[in-house]
Amino acid sequence: MKLNKIFGNMHLFEVNSMKKLLFFTAALAAGILLSFEAAIGGALGENIGELEASFFVFAVGAVVLFPTALIFQRHHVNAAFRFPKWELTGGFLGAFYLVMLLFSVNMVGVGVSMVAVIIGQIMISIVIDHFGWFGIPRISFDRNRLIAVVLLISALFLII
Repeated sequence: MKLNKIFGNMHLFEVNSMKKLLFFTAALAAGILLSFEAAIGGALGENIGELEASFFVFAVGAVVLFPTALIFQRHHVNAAFRFPKWELTGGFLGAFYLVMLLFSVNMVGVGVSMVAVIIGQIMISIVIDHFGWFGIPRISFDRNRLIAVVLLISALFLII
């Protein structure tokens, strides 16, 4: 469903602002859920082992996502095999991320682990933006981004 149908005659700027707010809220919710996933996966890892817990987290995710993708995005599922194969490496990266996260949660806790994850994400995101890797539009590294990284690293030391 298009946002124009939902918001009717709202000015385009208002629709774009609402759209950005919607996606920001979705990303915020994803971050919240990621911390829950880390805590729950860490508990499961304590009981059955981190590798096994990671496997079960991905297996349950696949069981949920596969039929959902077939129902709502059937034509996109088939198209995934026509693109460059390196674009499918996200599964490997996601598995590596989850295993490392579950190990770290059990050693240093959810808070420290998530701050470290956020610092890692921000740092590599800035590099990806700066160089325009993977077809992403270039956004130059500047003083504000440097300050953001320094503040995040400071947050890690404060939360430890």
